[in-house]
Amino acid sequence: MTVTQQEIENRLWDAADELRVAMPEAQYSSVVFPLMFWKYLSDTWDHHHQEFLYDNKDQLSDLSVEEAHEIEYRDYQSFEIPFIHPGTVQQRRASWSSILATVTQPGLGKRVRAALQAIETANPDKFSRLFGSMTWTSEEVLSGEVLAAVMQAMDRTPKMHEGNMSHDVLGGAYEYLLKRFSDGSGTRAGQFFTPREVVELIVEILAPKSYESVYDPTCGSGGMLIASANLLKARGGRGYTLKLYGQEAVPDTAGVARMNLFMHNLTQFQVEVGDTLKDPRFKKPDGSIAQFDVILANPPYSLKWKSWTKDPRAIGGVAPQSSADWAFVQHMIASMDPKEGRAGVVLPHGVLFRSGQEAVIRKRVLNDDLLEAVIGLPANLFYNTTIPTAILVFRALGTKAPDRRDGVLFIDASKQFTKAKNRNIFTDADIANVVTAYHSKFDVDGTSADPGRKGGIAARFVPAAEIMANGCDLSIGRYIEQAAAEREDFGTLIDAYNIARAERQKAEQRMLAVLAAAGIEGFDE
Repeated sequence: MTVTQQEIENRLWDAADELRVAMPEAQYSSVVFPLMFWKYLSDTWDHHHQEFLYDNKDQLSDLSVEEAHEIEYRDYQSFEIPFIHPGTVQQRRASWSSILATVTQPGLGKRVRAALQAIETANPDKFSRLFGSMTWTSEEVLSGEVLAAVMQAMDRTPKMHEGNMSHDVLGGAYEYLLKRFSDGSGTRAGQFFTPREVVELIVEILAPKSYESVYDPTCGSGGMLIASANLLKARGGRGYTLKLYGQEAVPDTAGVARMNLFMHNLTQFQVEVGDTLKDPRFKKPDGSIAQFDVILANPPYSLKWKSWTKDPRAIGGVAPQSSADWAFVQHMIASMDPKEGRAGVVLPHGVLFRSGQEAVIRKRVLNDDLLEAVIGLPANLFYNTTIPTAILVFRALGTKAPDRRDGVLFIDASKQFTKAKNRNIFTDADIANVVTAYHSKFDVDGTSADPGRKGGIAARFVPAAEIMANGCDLSIGRYIEQAAAEREDFGTLIDAYNIARAERQKAEQRMLAVLAAAGIEGFDE
């Protein structure tokens, strides 16, 4: 009997809801995803184990334990669920059902932790560090009673194996939980979940092809990598042929990404843990940055960082310590394959017009003709910020189409949204309109060669000389009259205010000290 999407989603949410007495919703993912994936692995292993027993029932009695093990793991199993404390009276398999049978006994968290660690150790190539820090297995963090309730509720979910549900259903359920956690908890969960429609728009524009490599340097939960494979599959291509790579700074979030990819039946992937700007993990044998066909990202906005002192990625200069936005762009540019490389990144509007070192970097990017398009998105699309954002599209040096060279395509999609409860929504029709505008032909003066505006979206191809004359300012409203009024870069304004306030306070302190030294009193701050 097959399982419906709605059924599995409801059951999984019931399990997550058991955590409401123990922790805020923003932390649910650290517990629910490892448990869900553990159950998926156990159910899948059990399913293939039963197939092995059935297919070999006539000769099992003639096989030694070693021979049976070799046949099973050669022909049926793709990973191992080992024994905990093998060869002792405490021996039990590190499976969901084995530990679930002990939920009423003290020390449940320790047994769960031991089982998950045993699976990681037995499958180092696939599951190393997969389950993250597992701090939630501590009794001080999550009581055994609550953990037992979560496991018992999740056990009411139907068997999670390919004989009972498709990977589309399983992966869809995982994505449902990601979105549900983000909808309900805001910033913290939203840090690793980019709204589906923004991801789909970037993937539609970059259009991955079979056997290409796809890289996300700030991969979060892996949604952009999965969307790349899904789109290719939907277009009749072979999504499973994509070679997927991701790096994520937070170990637990990297584990969420690995589990997400496995749940979507994507096995050709590598997700590394580390700070991409400080310690890029994907490199060539000579130590230079590895290069990929497709690079996409939604990095943390205006991140304060320790600037590079000497790094070949810093084309045009080094981004200021107050904002790593352009540093992420520089990393992505360095990661583009010289023949097919293209990149898409979501960033706040400040990157389009901020002065100083960022303007110098923009000038270099424009001089090298690397920037292909700037697409303005509506405000309040994301879970962790209400500010309007933009997608910047880049092409490797010299690889732009002839009609896109020596200029930048500007698209204003700021009015394309539907209001929802917690944020604005970018519909499938909105995505299609932007993609149509992106693929439109333009006359030499930069106006669209296609009559009318595509679905209410204005677009214009602007020669590089015009942008240079404007001081390399990429503000969309400067080039498209119909663009929404330019919104202030609130992060920059707040930073400027705080700096000015601190300087004023220092000046007042110096003044008061001078007055006090002169014997003048009675001044208040």
